[in-house]
Amino acid sequence: MKHLVVLAVSLVLALAGCSSDDQHPWVDDEVSFDADGLTIHGTYRHQQDAGPGPASLLISESGPTDRNGDNAVVGPIGNMRQLAEQLSTLGTASLRYDKVGTGKTGLGQYKQRPNDVVSAVYTTGADAAVRFLADQPGTDKSRISVYGLGEGAIHAMTLAAATAPGAPKIHSLGLFQPLPGRYLDIITNRVRGDASPETLAAWLAAVDEIRTKGTVPDKLPEGLGAIVSPGNVKAVAETDKIDPLALAAAVPAGTPVLLTCSDTDSQAKCDVEKPLIDALKHTALTVVELKGVNHVLHDDPSDSIANLAKPAPLSPQVVTALNAFVTK
Repeated sequence: MKHLVVLAVSLVLALAGCSSDDQHPWVDDEVSFDADGLTIHGTYRHQQDAGPGPASLLISESGPTDRNGDNAVVGPIGNMRQLAEQLSTLGTASLRYDKVGTGKTGLGQYKQRPNDVVSAVYTTGADAAVRFLADQPGTDKSRISVYGLGEGAIHAMTLAAATAPGAPKIHSLGLFQPLPGRYLDIITNRVRGDASPETLAAWLAAVDEIRTKGTVPDKLPEGLGAIVSPGNVKAVAETDKIDPLALAAAVPAGTPVLLTCSDTDSQAKCDVEKPLIDALKHTALTVVELKGVNHVLHDDPSDSIANLAKPAPLSPQVVTALNAFVTK
């Protein structure tokens, strides 16, 4: 009997020492799903054979930025992979994906017509992604969150306000360094601060042409042609039609929302984000003003593009904000 008691106690202690992660290890599954004929590839990070729990969709920044946050021009940034890994320490599954034109997804049917890849195509991809996530057996449909970085925040807010049949209800939103206004208005504000009166006049004329005719002058001064050109004007014009303030106003009242801005991110300084913050006042909004954090959520007060791909962890400020937010 004494030996049986010892054995029983040992078994209880052994079972107590088995964590949920031991029983249901975190795995990164390669997945794919359809978005209006385009096959999108991604990574579904979840606990193997676990019951339904909270799950998050991660939407990368604009440009050639893949599921991990790596950019074809800037280099391997890795911030979206880092967000997924941090969320898993908090018990939250995640889906991140290669949007059209990046990673394993590529251009698909848009290979012969890349100029047709406009903002609506990215939104369609995000919608397909969140529906895929909602259909996973490890997803609690009442605890779906969407986190977007930069332009990705536009698509995150669009999903939160979606009313189409079968659209999953979004429990909460994370808006990291979001676009604070219409695309061309953001560029105009930068030109006003840096350019000569002649350059500003040329740019304002170009903006008017883009918005009224959908075309752009063949030549723009001082590098502005790298921002918009005849080759990408269709995509720029479609992106510019999106008003983040209108999207913010359409987010359901009471939705938990995390918004970050930074004193050293020229794309998302806190004073510039104020109109968007005001437009989200009807939500359960948490604003976190980061210090010395760059646009890819790493500590770097220089705000230098050259430093974006330097290996670095998520800023501890971002981690702290995320840890507190996931409980809401």
